[in-house]
Amino acid sequence: MKKMNYQNVKGTQDYLPEAEAIKRKVRQTLESVFIRYGCKPLETPILNYTELLASKYAGGAEILEEMYRLTDRGERDLGLRYDLTIPFAKVVALNPNLRMPFKRYEIGKVFRDGPIKTGRFREFTQCDVDIVGVESQMAEAELMVMAIDAFKELGLDVIIQYNNRNLLTGILDVFNTPKANISKVILTLDKLEKIGLEGVVKELIEIDLPSDTIRLIQQLLLDEDVKYIEYFEQYAKNNDQLNQGILELKELNSYIKFLGMEERCEFNPFLARGLEIYTGTIYEIFLTDKTVKSSIGSGGRYDNAIAGLIGADQKFSTVGISFGLDVIYTAMNIIGKDIVDENSIDFYVIPINASKESFLVARDLRQKGFKVEVEMVNKKVGKAMDRANKESVRQVIIIGEEEVRKNQYKIKNMKTGEEEIVHFLFQKQ
Repeated sequence: MKKMNYQNVKGTQDYLPEAEAIKRKVRQTLESVFIRYGCKPLETPILNYTELLASKYAGGAEILEEMYRLTDRGERDLGLRYDLTIPFAKVVALNPNLRMPFKRYEIGKVFRDGPIKTGRFREFTQCDVDIVGVESQMAEAELMVMAIDAFKELGLDVIIQYNNRNLLTGILDVFNTPKANISKVILTLDKLEKIGLEGVVKELIEIDLPSDTIRLIQQLLLDEDVKYIEYFEQYAKNNDQLNQGILELKELNSYIKFLGMEERCEFNPFLARGLEIYTGTIYEIFLTDKTVKSSIGSGGRYDNAIAGLIGADQKFSTVGISFGLDVIYTAMNIIGKDIVDENSIDFYVIPINASKESFLVARDLRQKGFKVEVEMVNKKVGKAMDRANKESVRQVIIIGEEEVRKNQYKIKNMKTGEEEIVHFLFQKQ
């Protein structure tokens, strides 16, 4: 008989109870922050029609290469969602009576057949918040403040890098970049930190841009003043898109300064966010100590997606932010960040020839809201106590024939060693 392959599918992993408890605590922390900011819960299907996921208003060509495709019995073309954004846009498109502004959060699995590295898998959990119906940069500012609050509660120091696609596209237009190549150039600029200046210039040459365009882009990359938004004003006189990007960035920057977030928010004129969906502000969240190199959150404005799906001229101002639950867990694991496991056992009940009576005590404690486990495989008391110590059980109860006869039991605090007698009616006198 051929032995079955029990290995996990590449890019997936199991989370054993200790790890899963931490993941769930991270999820609960994020969810509590989302709710505090007035976000409403939403759930969308993992399975979607390929036509929806491959829409030109969706992720773009690069992400479609990573999409898992399948067909059902009816030979319909389907795909596993690669993010929570497009399924959310579909919800808004299908429900025109939603009250605006509409602010939602969703936490769920997504799938991408992409490269695997630290904190990046092929099956992973995204935690998204999106706001529809707010044209001003208040929406972006709210999501950025929310992100800072969430990571503060998780005990992680982060920096949010932000930019604007109008600024990026506008400056490339000023430099006479052929419109057909602007998306490719943006994708190349997005790799600046990974491949460096030489690597970027090499790719720009391979794109076959005019030499003057490459020279101007290279000059931009080398200029130290480029880190200031005002730097771009010299190019904006005859380019509406660039001017729009500058205005949006200045508005966002005014919120950042007013709320005292300058130390946590950093303008990065070369941040590109490769996805074609973005139309305005974009941002990525990084650990300040770079323990994990990849971003642990990202997002931006995508005003065209919803209207594009329903084929309407109506504009739906939409901004979103996404946190990767698995990469956050990986970061906390690498750093060694401790999280109190609220699922740990309050009481461990050890029966000695009193299994039914032990269940009775456990049921009574559970009904009072405590987390209780009963020893069910007849471990000797010594071994059971060893287990209690190893698993950081808070309190132990031993129930034997004497406890049943006296209608009482002792609770032993495993940390202090103190004991408390509790009267309990096992049997009528």
